[in-house]
Amino acid sequence: MNTLDYYNKNSEEYFNSTLNVDMTNTYKPFLKLVPKDGKILDLGCGSGRDSMNFMKLGYEVTSVDGAKELAKKASVLLGKEVIVSTFEELELKEKFHGIWACASLLHIKREDLKTVLNNLYNNLEDNGVFYMSFKYGEKEYVDDKNRYFNCFTDESIIGFINENTKYNILGLYITEDKLGRVNEVKWLNLICNKKEFNNENFFVSKIEKTM
Repeated sequence: MNTLDYYNKNSEEYFNSTLNVDMTNTYKPFLKLVPKDGKILDLGCGSGRDSMNFMKLGYEVTSVDGAKELAKKASVLLGKEVIVSTFEELELKEKFHGIWACASLLHIKREDLKTVLNNLYNNLEDNGVFYMSFKYGEKEYVDDKNRYFNCFTDESIIGFINENTKYNILGLYITEDKLGRVNEVKWLNLICNKKEFNNENFFVSKIEKTM
């Protein structure tokens, strides 16, 4: 069993345990930078929780998940189809004002993450922003449920983004786990934009006002 197998076989439990988690404060720095009625790509939408909340706020949302069974449940919740695709195989022509990858890219092997991020670069509007989060830590590991995890510290993610991608890091912050797990999981959150976009000060000032 691999990571996707786990989420397919445990889709009901995962859906129920994550659907009602309050992510309002996590949304704020990201949504501050996405125009009203903008287009958002929810990359690894899981239960569909974040897609649902973005839609309620008036955003046009495209939802993607690699786990077919989870995608079925999210599709029912959202009232529209969730695209079933791994991130490595995802091919979208559309551009988005925001890409939201909450606790999803951490399942991509580090040697593949560079390619995935750089492919998604083409789906980001020139003034768009990319949110992603990882478990805080240095290691790559497979847990007792056979799920692969790729963890970063603030220093290691800065090095990885700068050395391997065309993104610029606008904001980076650490948050506590929302599921109340006993092993004191911390999350590394970052918001990026395209390096060539020349209005960085606008982005940074808006992020700082939400933190």
